[in-house]
Amino acid sequence: MAEGESSVAEQEPSVAEPRTIDHYLHTDRFPHIWCPGCGLGTVTAAFLRAALELGLEKDRTVVVAGIGCSSRAVGYLDFGTVHSIHGRALAFATGIKMAHPEFTVIVLTGDGDGAAIGGNHLIHACRRNLDITTILFNNNTYGMTGGQASPQTGMGGYATTAPFGFDEPSFDLCRLAEAAGATYVARGTSYGVRQLQKLIRDGITHPGFSFIEAVTQCPTEYGKRNPPKGPVQMLENLKEKAISRKKAEGMTPEELEGRIVTGLLHRDESVPELTASYARMLERIRKSADE
Repeated sequence: MAEGESSVAEQEPSVAEPRTIDHYLHTDRFPHIWCPGCGLGTVTAAFLRAALELGLEKDRTVVVAGIGCSSRAVGYLDFGTVHSIHGRALAFATGIKMAHPEFTVIVLTGDGDGAAIGGNHLIHACRRNLDITTILFNNNTYGMTGGQASPQTGMGGYATTAPFGFDEPSFDLCRLAEAAGATYVARGTSYGVRQLQKLIRDGITHPGFSFIEAVTQCPTEYGKRNPPKGPVQMLENLKEKAISRKKAEGMTPEELEGRIVTGLLHRDESVPELTASYARMLERIRKSADE
């Protein structure tokens, strides 16, 4: 062998390098813009680890977001990504999934983006049972635009638009999604990150509309106006409030007051998925036209 040459065996690694979540990230765009102590990075990382477990193909996966702190995640993700307009992430995702049923389509949205201006899109996406996975980051506030009250701020919560306290009840988003027709509904927290990762992974593989609520902390806008203040205290509060669905079943409404019921809350695989039923309808139309 001539000097400087090496064998093929020496040039090629014998074992493939194991993938890390960096495989799905534009690492050159870091550091990220989220505030210190924010839980949105934790939830995004749970999604990325779920994607890694599933081995999602980057060129066959589309992640769609609207507007808000959570929606900024798509700027760091190395999939097909769409940073759409406020409240319309599910409308964009619906078009993508109908045009390319073979794609894995995921929506990242917030409680303002997904439950307020985008609330109507949410209930109709649930009703259609389109094979899209929606992860809603619920931090109880409009964090990006200055801490205004969102539909999830809750009775007595404080916000820039509610300096004397908010007087409206919040949605139970998981019950809303189930009632509207979602066939996979789950809830996790940024404290229970391993559970959240599993729920997201299972939601992506579910053949229908999946809704995962990720309850998380916003120490900058929500925390400075509402107790407990500070990211560590807010995480400890999530730990104390979280309770499994199984344990919650044996508790009274009074005992459940203020608790966060986590885990898989609803699953139904008997409902037809929209792209599949739409393809069958197209086939019927073609046959009718040929007759």
